[in-house]
Amino acid sequence: MKDQSKVIAALLVGAAAGAVLGLLFAPDSGEETRGSLAGYADDIVGKAKDKARSATDNLKGYGSEVVDRVKSKYSDAVNDLYNYRDGVSDDIHLKADEVADSAQDNINNAKSKVKNAADDLNDSIQQA
Repeated sequence: MKDQSKVIAALLVGAAAGAVLGLLFAPDSGEETRGSLAGYADDIVGKAKDKARSATDNLKGYGSEVVDRVKSKYSDAVNDLYNYRDGVSDDIHLKADEVADSAQDNINNAKSKVKNAADDLNDSIQQA
């Protein structure tokens, strides 16, 4: 890692030295060179602004897509929960109906047995 940083530092120092030497030995006058540099700097600033706008637009679009996907998944999950709840509710109603029918059958059987026992007792009393 230290060797790489030395190489990068050397490249940067070399580039800076080359730029300084280029300016010193430039055929244009100082005013023309400054004007060229100012124009170049303006171009770079304009390109940077364009890139920043583009990146911002891309991030906004990506954020909107993510929000839409999250909303869709949330809506799907809520619908699944409602469907599950409705299914469980239907199952509970069916079981409750089965229990009520079974209880009514047991009550009817008990009534029948009590009636038969009462009839048998009545018959026994009348025969005696």
